[in-house]
Amino acid sequence: MAQLKEPSGMQKLQVVMEAEPIRDTCRLVYVIHFMLGAGNLLPWNALITAVDYFGQLYPARHVERVFSVAYMGSSLFVLVLMLSWGGCRGKQRFRIRMNVGFCMFVASVMVTPLLDWEGNIIGSNNNNINNAVGFAAIVASVVVCGLADGLIGGSLVGSAGRLPKQYMQAVFAGTASSGVLVCILRIITKASLPQTPQGLRTSAHFYFIVTAFILLACIICCNLLYKLPTMQHYCKPILQDHHIPTSSSSRHLFWDVARKIRWPALGIFMIYTVTLSIFPGFIAENLKSKILQDWYPVMLIATYNVADLVGKSLTATYVVESIGKTTWGCIARLVFYPLFTVCLHGPKWLKTEVPMAFLTISLGLTNGYLTSVLMILTPKSVSTDEAEVSAVVMAVFLGMGLVSGSVLGWFWII
Repeated sequence: MAQLKEPSGMQKLQVVMEAEPIRDTCRLVYVIHFMLGAGNLLPWNALITAVDYFGQLYPARHVERVFSVAYMGSSLFVLVLMLSWGGCRGKQRFRIRMNVGFCMFVASVMVTPLLDWEGNIIGSNNNNINNAVGFAAIVASVVVCGLADGLIGGSLVGSAGRLPKQYMQAVFAGTASSGVLVCILRIITKASLPQTPQGLRTSAHFYFIVTAFILLACIICCNLLYKLPTMQHYCKPILQDHHIPTSSSSRHLFWDVARKIRWPALGIFMIYTVTLSIFPGFIAENLKSKILQDWYPVMLIATYNVADLVGKSLTATYVVESIGKTTWGCIARLVFYPLFTVCLHGPKWLKTEVPMAFLTISLGLTNGYLTSVLMILTPKSVSTDEAEVSAVVMAVFLGMGLVSGSVLGWFWII
């Protein structure tokens, strides 16, 4: 008689997920995933939203573009390392990585306020040495933020990839909400504080301090998550599977899964190559408005973030059930390059606020919706044994798109 092979943890999970879904009491698991998604991107949004402050300190350094390359490059580096080390399976490894990542976030976002409070180093524009030291310290803190982003993002997306699709949607809706939150804070501070060096400094400190408190709340959330009955119900089969892949088998699994999901991986790469080469650098530095003046980049960045949140929230009600069509939609976003170029160098009527607002809304809406659709569908398009790895592979290609877009963003200077 042939010996029956015992099903793996992920195969057991498939049986669990295909059965009657357990009730998520008060949608607490959904809310925590939303909160962790917001915390994952909140430091980055706080950094790029403080554009007036850093621009006043370092007017000739193209701060947004430097930050983008430093942050995205270090984040991608960590994601690749995570795959090389054997994925992010297991409750304990998840908690450790999330705790370490959020602690790194808290430390890095407090660098700017601490440097100001301790000797006013980065605010001394009359001293070139101090100014250079301050800028180097800020960029170093951005690199640490990027490392934390890769650690948290890879763990969170990998975990959500093996759960029902609403939790992946919650993660990415949360990332979009962080941009909206920081934009609201920026509008409030810009309207209530004078646009002097001291006023800009107070505004930036406010962003970073609020961010730090939210990140502390995220630490509590990530430690609470696996104690909830819903998570224990879905993940118990996985936790009973004690097999931990070696680095060699992990690399083989990475390439095998990457081959299977090459089209959605291309799509997610294209999304962020296009988006990051335009936003925020082009919007923050290249556009001028006689009507809105210095409010113009603030309002455009807020418009983009709201549109991105709307796009990622739409997948809670409707998801295009075709990876192929979604991938073609991602490639079609290349049309934003000529459209934004025409708005910069074309007829005067195209340089006005209304066409730019329409393009910015379109950029954010398509970014949010297409990202959410691909991240929801892709882990479900492979076997359950590969769902977690496929989600992390998608995160790697997303990171590659961020780096590619950040580098291409320099061409908008011309």
